[in-house]
Amino acid sequence: MTELDYPGDVLGFADDLTDAERAKLSALRAYLDENVRPVLVERWERGESLADFRKPIADLHLLDDPSVLQADGSLRALYRGFVTLELCRLDLAMSITYGGQVGMFRTLVHAGASPEQIAAWDPGILDFSFTGCFALNEPDHGSDVAGGMTTMARRDGDRWVLNGAKRWIGNATISDNLCVIAREEDGDRILAFVVPADSPGVTRTVIPHKAAARMVHNADIVLDDVVVPEERRLPRIEGFADINRAFRKLRADIAWSSAGMQLGAYKAAIDYAQERVQFGRPIAGFQLIQQKLVQMAANIAQTLALAVRTAEHPIADDVSPSLVKLIAADRLRETVALARETMGGNGILLDNDAVRFFADAEAMYTFEGTREVNTLIVGRALTGRSAFTR
Repeated sequence: MTELDYPGDVLGFADDLTDAERAKLSALRAYLDENVRPVLVERWERGESLADFRKPIADLHLLDDPSVLQADGSLRALYRGFVTLELCRLDLAMSITYGGQVGMFRTLVHAGASPEQIAAWDPGILDFSFTGCFALNEPDHGSDVAGGMTTMARRDGDRWVLNGAKRWIGNATISDNLCVIAREEDGDRILAFVVPADSPGVTRTVIPHKAAARMVHNADIVLDDVVVPEERRLPRIEGFADINRAFRKLRADIAWSSAGMQLGAYKAAIDYAQERVQFGRPIAGFQLIQQKLVQMAANIAQTLALAVRTAEHPIADDVSPSLVKLIAADRLRETVALARETMGGNGILLDNDAVRFFADAEAMYTFEGTREVNTLIVGRALTGRSAFTR
């Protein structure tokens, strides 16, 4: 079994994991190190999906093994966070490829579906026999999608007809179902539909030439008179307030993802610094290199503190996630840059790991709300005055 250590976790947040949780995380790390890590460089260069690793990871039963379940059948938030952290410590794309299904898609289903829908779909979501993704953003509406959404749902008897387009949808081309958010035509509701991806009128196209999260196949989706039966609508989603309610607890995952990526970059940097010899000795003994490593460790400590705090005290408002995202993304961007700098010219080589984290940090910096929009959300809460323009 792989030893579960976290170089860079100087405050020992991982010490609060139970033995059973550590065993599960060790099994996950062993699988990732033995099967995924050896192919990362080649797949990153080709922009090749990691979808074939989803089912083997699901077979580890990270989220439903009785050994890690509490008496009420739930998982400790700390453990769930460390699952995300462990995946991101390897690569952001692996976390999105797996977590987009069991995190984002599953969360929206649980928050919006009927008990009958949950009973029918949830086992398949966990074992990846019923795959799905979340389709919200549009080609012309990202930050302003709440007010500008143009994808429409028209009621036609006991079915709905969807028309519109979605963009930047992660996992869209490797999912059998698309959870499409649409505005009700001739109504005020925002609705959610679990649309079979092979429905007539659905077109999915991978967005090419990405420099970040290259192994995640974000896609453009076009919906042209797509017919969806009423039983495929999530009845408890009727507005953006319901969507925000569904994802409030997931927004803290940004801190876990950021911490995981920083831990991966830190390990790559400190290992390199211990082995790289210049001027007759390892560069780990140079003052300026140590300054970079210390700043990285400090950033990790801050980010993990945010992650653990939000795990132990679930977020109950729509402002705190914006502040968490601001801090976590800033710390991530600085840490991965320092890791790259520590390696000098060798830092741009994929074989040394740091540059993957460096590139992927740019995706993390922008998604789940841009820095500008999150700043204005927090600023509005602090001052009581909105600086958003219309």
